[in-house]
Amino acid sequence: MDRRQSLKWLSGLSAFVLPVTAPGPAWAGNGSKLQKSKADWAALLPQPAYRVLFEEDTERAGSSPLNQEKRDGTFICAACHRPLFDSATKYDSGTGWPSFWEHLPEAIATRTDFKLFYPRTEYHCSRCGGHQGHVFNDGPKPTGKRYCNNGLALQFVPRPEKLPELRT
Repeated sequence: MDRRQSLKWLSGLSAFVLPVTAPGPAWAGNGSKLQKSKADWAALLPQPAYRVLFEEDTERAGSSPLNQEKRDGTFICAACHRPLFDSATKYDSGTGWPSFWEHLPEAIATRTDFKLFYPRTEYHCSRCGGHQGHVFNDGPKPTGKRYCNNGLALQFVPRPEKLPELRT
């Protein structure tokens, strides 16, 4: 297969990849989906956070201060402020990204992502659809899961501080 044939073959895969990975109504979760345009989110968020949350970018490993966060509190979606993880489920996975072994009830939605040409399970905030990271089956007990999160997609609220109002 020459280069032109290879490119044509790879571009043909986009018919399979794009519908699986593009954000959309599948993130409705419990029916309280927040509807905002990408332009609205881009105006609200710093560009690096916007790129992670709504263009599914990945931050550089080890770059998030949340990776070292050890206080008691709640990790919320940086876009809509929905609580996603309790600090009691955070652990040091050694990957360079904040990692958790469990999410809060109904906080996330998952789907299969083939961006690297092999299936991975990505997860998003179930309220706004903001991309958080990927979940793997190599985490600690009791779940065996590792929710590997982009720190830019999260904010930390220490207890006993009040959680911010959900964005509308």
